[in-house]
Amino acid sequence: MTRTSENLSPALHDYLVAHSSPVDEVLRDLAAETERLFPASARLQIGPEQGTFMTLLARMCGARDAVEVGTFTGYSSICLARGLPEDGRLLACDVSEEWTAVARRYWERAGVADRVTLRIGPAIETLRSLPREPRFDLAFIDADKEGYVAYWEELVPRMRPGGVLLADNTFSHGRVIDPSVTSSAVQGIRDFNARVHADDRVEQVLLPIGDGLTLARRR
Repeated sequence: MTRTSENLSPALHDYLVAHSSPVDEVLRDLAAETERLFPASARLQIGPEQGTFMTLLARMCGARDAVEVGTFTGYSSICLARGLPEDGRLLACDVSEEWTAVARRYWERAGVADRVTLRIGPAIETLRSLPREPRFDLAFIDADKEGYVAYWEELVPRMRPGGVLLADNTFSHGRVIDPSVTSSAVQGIRDFNARVHADDRVEQVLLPIGDGLTLARRR
């Protein structure tokens, strides 16, 4: 099962999905296969409403050059790539050959394989290897939470004016407001949220989609 937005009842979530653009067979099959192959990690996959939102956002902002930090089995990359024009490009960064082998198959099924370039290795190294000049229209961060601030600092200077940045899990399942939770992952999200809030290079909002989705626009 893919995740649902925090604090929605199952019935209300079903209603939400039923009244949004439908999820196609490719994404349904990918969600099911991810659950079967990686049951302990399937929660890493974004939910259907978030995927639809990201496709629409990519189309609405006219993105042509995008980057994703954290690809997993490819659900979010398909959603992003579908929002790009045919000559658009998505740079997908991940450390797992096993997870992204599934993504590669589904990129082919979804007809977006020619828009996606996969880089295997630590994403921070991939980002630092890129020219430090504005090039991206859209960025999505959904990887190790301790690394979010570092990814942000590498991405913001590489965003074109008006470019959009998204970051997943910025509620950390509600743990961000619980001072008794001191894990490095949760503290990483707290640090990230504070950094984004203080960053005058962007304007931003934290949306209650999925497990909290930060949406920022490069000034």
